[in-house]
Amino acid sequence: MTDTNPSLASLVKLLLLGLIWGASFMFVSVALRDIGPLTVAAGRIGLGALLLFAIVQVRGIGLPKWNSENGKLVWASAIAMGFFTSALPFALLSWGQKYVASGFAGVCMAVVPLFVLPLAHFLVPGERLTLRRGISFLIGFTGVVVLIGLDAFRSVGSDFEALARIACLGASLCYAIGAIVTRLCPKTNMLSLSTAALVSATVMILPFALVIEGVPQIPSALSLAAIVYLGLFPTALAQVLLVQVIRDAGPSFMSLVNYQVPIWSVLFGVVLLNEILPPQLFISLGLILGGLLLSRKRRQAVGAA
Repeated sequence: MTDTNPSLASLVKLLLLGLIWGASFMFVSVALRDIGPLTVAAGRIGLGALLLFAIVQVRGIGLPKWNSENGKLVWASAIAMGFFTSALPFALLSWGQKYVASGFAGVCMAVVPLFVLPLAHFLVPGERLTLRRGISFLIGFTGVVVLIGLDAFRSVGSDFEALARIACLGASLCYAIGAIVTRLCPKTNMLSLSTAALVSATVMILPFALVIEGVPQIPSALSLAAIVYLGLFPTALAQVLLVQVIRDAGPSFMSLVNYQVPIWSVLFGVVLLNEILPPQLFISLGLILGGLLLSRKRRQAVGAA
């Protein structure tokens, strides 16, 4: 297998994922007003799973068949995807962000590509660590650091701060492992695989949320609307796009989405919440887009004149 060359379609999907996930921070903040963080995570994952399950049933696709060729391996991959891309990182971030500066979590998400790079180099055929790819990742990471600034690393004086920072970094490592598992999964219907992953994540996180936070009270209409949005777009739709991009273009390319999320989050804050536009935003945006474009290999000319 040759080194993956992302298509234009994969690039568009990657930009859309950055937009969707960048906007999700606002909706999480709204949902957390009267719902616990683990319940928010379980709610969005469960709603996303129900939506995708309904779609695969209506379309006659269904979940992966256990007794089909590679069926057991596909389900093992789906369970691992659900654990590493949804259940565990959502739980780690929900707890960690209670004790660390919010900017630190943003920096941790930008570390995901740096975790993916060595893992993919050794585990995924065609994902070799080239000089071009390494430079592109470092440029993108620099853009995120410029945007968020060194204040992300300031101490907030919490007793659990050190452990919370480890939790945030652990979530980043989870996303990296989940991307590798998604790429290595045997060939199967991608919508079916996405559904199986979210169903598995729901089974894992729902009992955990109920034990820790109990049965939630009926939330306000605004918080409920936020959960619905989170379940439909940053969870269900994003899971489908994530699987498509990883399967088509590789986990290293997919991980570049983590450089975009802080940009979109800041822009939504400026436009919808009247926050002040950071002066370094455009420098950061230039670095991130430059790194993203550099990651796309120049296509080889084919065919005769």
